[in-house]
Amino acid sequence: MGRRSFLKTAALATLGTMSAPYIMRAGATSKLKIGVIGCGGKGYSDAESVMSEDIIALCDADDRQSKGLRDKLPKANYYKDFRVMLEKEKYLDAVIVATPDHTHAPAAMMAMKRGLHAYVQKPLVHSVFEARELRKAAAQYKVATQMGNQGSAEPGLRRAVECIKAGLIGQVKEVHVWTNRPIWPQGIKDPLPKAEIPAGLDWDLWLGPAPEREYGNGYLPFNWRGWYDYGTGALGDMACHTCNLPFRALDLGYPTSVITEKAEGVNSQTFPNKSKIKFEFPARGNLAPCTFYWYDGGWKPEEDITSAIADVFGDIPIAGCLMIGEKGQIFSPDDYGAKFYVKLNEDEELRDSNSHEACKTEVIPVSIPRSIGHYKEWIEACKGGKPAYSNFDIAAYLTEIILLGCISLRVGVGKLMEWDGPGMKSPNCPEAAQFVKRAYRKGWDW
Repeated sequence: MGRRSFLKTAALATLGTMSAPYIMRAGATSKLKIGVIGCGGKGYSDAESVMSEDIIALCDADDRQSKGLRDKLPKANYYKDFRVMLEKEKYLDAVIVATPDHTHAPAAMMAMKRGLHAYVQKPLVHSVFEARELRKAAAQYKVATQMGNQGSAEPGLRRAVECIKAGLIGQVKEVHVWTNRPIWPQGIKDPLPKAEIPAGLDWDLWLGPAPEREYGNGYLPFNWRGWYDYGTGALGDMACHTCNLPFRALDLGYPTSVITEKAEGVNSQTFPNKSKIKFEFPARGNLAPCTFYWYDGGWKPEEDITSAIADVFGDIPIAGCLMIGEKGQIFSPDDYGAKFYVKLNEDEELRDSNSHEACKTEVIPVSIPRSIGHYKEWIEACKGGKPAYSNFDIAAYLTEIILLGCISLRVGVGKLMEWDGPGMKSPNCPEAAQFVKRAYRKGWDW
């Protein structure tokens, strides 16, 4: 970075800190003052996980979803619009964002620009552009961040990363990840019929940056995940969990191409019922090129690929992550990567890593610190501790790559999308640009 660029960046960062209207920040021994944006579902459980701190503000566009948390925290100030909450709550230190996917980025960005630490549920954002911007903002505003892929704290996942990086199964050239998602309706080709907006729901606030649409019974409280305008489908729901292990262990970087090889129920409104997507990753330093396959809707890899798994489990689990290397295989049947199995080329079958002699710490030493807890990591980082393991520097990258699969679904089955990672564009598929960065409704820009 040149001197002029450095001074400009430093000035902007300083201005961002000085302009934040917040009067105090939690110290290492004091409690954080936290605001929760999105109070139902994961928002409720996220709040329960940080009850050691002070939750002073709650926000949800739907009173029905927020009722449980409001009843539990009656002294917390309640808002329907997070923009209002962030403006009025001058003593906040941090926020939890657990809204539907399409409002993650606006809420998190507005909070970080005010100097607030941010815990954001997976997937971190709704678009590739948003992922890139949140990653930059976390560094610029020097806030502590964490994405809600709690498997990152599992000792099993960290041990698997250590074993793969140590070369246990050699160069990994093929990865297969599958899930039983969606478990909500997809493949719907038309908007839902107009219905009366329920009492307590501010539909316009719930839509937030998304295009205007008439309310219909069935978007809420959960099925929004399948709609392009609000959710990110099976990829967004599960890949931040199930792909976490291979992305960390293999340092995959940006793919050179992505293609949806097949899908069922393709339409312009919702994600398809099933899909199979292939990502091609180039060589990275001493690491060999790698082909990554994603399957959802119940599709799984071919039987010859999963034969070792079938021999041990009797059937192929409904979800899994299989990494195939030159010296063997590692398989995790756990969505969070908490447990893994190993089959070296000389082994007769897959074996639990806890009993495999090649995985013992005397052979492959521990190199990644074990977690004090996914939420506690973030709390400690907010108070000046080391960055959380799934901070936005890694979480935004992971989400950005996963969302390329969503773009591939939009550009069409069988359409090879070459990818320029640093430029966030496809050289051969210009129609992808409309899905890289979405247009926000007026009033929701950062």
